[in-house]
Amino acid sequence: MIPMIEQRRIEAELVRDFYNVLLKSMPKAQAQEIIREAIASSAIRQGKAYAKAVGHTPDLEDFASHSAAWDANNALEREVLHASPERLDYNITRCAYAAMYKEMGLGDIGHLLSCNRDAAFCEGYNKDMELTRTQTIMEGAPHCDFRYRMKG
Repeated sequence: MIPMIEQRRIEAELVRDFYNVLLKSMPKAQAQEIIREAIASSAIRQGKAYAKAVGHTPDLEDFASHSAAWDANNALEREVLHASPERLDYNITRCAYAAMYKEMGLGDIGHLLSCNRDAAFCEGYNKDMELTRTQTIMEGAPHCDFRYRMKG
């Protein structure tokens, strides 16, 4: 299986070309909204596929067990603060995805290509799972604060 960061690099190459074509015919905000919507749709579909592979309605322990896909190739440094079936809190203290998008000249839409996926993934994975995040490295913060909860 290809590491997630490599998959995202391949996707970003395609999205960059698509984004540049969109910018020729519409305002930047409209082009970015199209990218945001398309990436979110992809993340929901990916969440559904991951949930199906679990074989039961997944909880946050199941979700945490899948983090290796995103962490592969030393892509993320994660500080876990709390982990249980109902609550998962962690900070990302280093993000190679952010660095990669900046190197590719996509720093202005990196948050759409990666960060945007996180809450959308929850929709597909388990509709009772919600993410609260107030900051990301991608947008200049010193760390990303992921706070997942199961509703109800």
